[in-house]
Amino acid sequence: MTTDLVVVLPGITGSTLRIKDDLIWSPTPGALLKAIKTFGGSVNALRLPEGIGDDHPGDGVEPVDLMTDRHLIPGIWTPVKGYDLLLDRLRSLGYQESTPNTPGNLLPVPYDWRLSNRYNARRLKTIVEPALERWRAHHPSNSTARLTFVCHSMGGLIARWYIEKCGGAELTHKLITLGTPYRGAAKALDQLVNGAHQRLGPLSFDLTAFARTLPSLHQLLPEYACIEDPKTGVLATTTELGATVPELNRRLTLDAMRFHTDLRTAESARPASLTATHAIVGTQQNTPTTARIRNNSLTLLPDYTDKTLYGDGTVPLVAACRADVPMDSNTLRRVPDQHGNLQRNPAALDELEGILTASDVVVRAPRETQLRLDVPELITAGEDLPVRLTSAKGSRNAVLLTVTHESGKPEETRVVLAGPEPVEALFDGLPPGAYTVDATGTRPGSPIAAVSADILVWD
Repeated sequence: MTTDLVVVLPGITGSTLRIKDDLIWSPTPGALLKAIKTFGGSVNALRLPEGIGDDHPGDGVEPVDLMTDRHLIPGIWTPVKGYDLLLDRLRSLGYQESTPNTPGNLLPVPYDWRLSNRYNARRLKTIVEPALERWRAHHPSNSTARLTFVCHSMGGLIARWYIEKCGGAELTHKLITLGTPYRGAAKALDQLVNGAHQRLGPLSFDLTAFARTLPSLHQLLPEYACIEDPKTGVLATTTELGATVPELNRRLTLDAMRFHTDLRTAESARPASLTATHAIVGTQQNTPTTARIRNNSLTLLPDYTDKTLYGDGTVPLVAACRADVPMDSNTLRRVPDQHGNLQRNPAALDELEGILTASDVVVRAPRETQLRLDVPELITAGEDLPVRLTSAKGSRNAVLLTVTHESGKPEETRVVLAGPEPVEALFDGLPPGAYTVDATGTRPGSPIAAVSADILVWD
């Protein structure tokens, strides 16, 4: 273990929020549906004003803690499990949070994920730099300590902006990202253009209108050419297509593209940024990568220039690393799992440990068989849950599928034979709530690399 101060940043929706003493976004185990509806009751007050830019609206919303359990706001982002196992792994390596009397070297930083990544990077500076000063002053051996960032999803964008644009470069030793959309994600187009999931049916609150006010969600838009030009069929950027892309806020979109351009320019001008960056990326999952517009609606597609590159189900491989890093680079750590589980995946945590400790032993239990797991993020009560499974490398293996309720109760298990062609299993009768679908080996020592995905059954 180094003397560095390790800073943990979650992804979008991964921080609990409150107004005064009232928690407005804080899912508890077994109560995700209730949390979504509680959040929906406040959604009009949480919409951001036009022209908010990189400021705080002064509406009293404050971040509190990192999510420890699964969380999802339909129409905003992917279902994500909590950060408890990630923090537990860091604690097992000797990192500890501060106490009232003793500065620590583990600093989880929740943030208001509605706001611009630039704003949150400026706020990050006011938190981590005083904490680093206290840690350095705590003991002579800490005098040269620096910052190491461990970031999931959008948290990596905030850390990158702090490092390159807020004076954090000289203080930063390492930037470790898990599933960070370095170049955005096509999925954000779907959320902003098509709106909150139509399968939710009539709601008493408008998640779509809320989502379209968020600078942060716009800064997750893809900066790479990924939208078919309706006239030529050639892939183009959101900036090039302009008003051709329906429902996108032009001002917020252009600002988001400037965010990505400024980051790329700053990193390119500082070669040391590349050696400090360690990207752990999800692979082998069917992932929206490009998009097509027809009749004022947008359809996501898994292919990129006639190739299926896959990704973590949310962030495509083409966007999971910096533009100056080839997708086949041996500097990328690849883990076959879904976006919402990367920060808990044992192999990903082993990679993280190896980066932190500079150990030659990285993955303790490498698995040879990689699975591709496809489940819908949301179904309504009474619908069957379709689970599609493919062996990414083509071999045939028995796989145990387990559907577990958010309370921890297993609902159903089934063994299927996964091979090069997709096999589908249907699970019926799931009551409303959140569930995890796990695909694992059927015996100890199985060559299967486990994959996990979350779904929501809406009532």
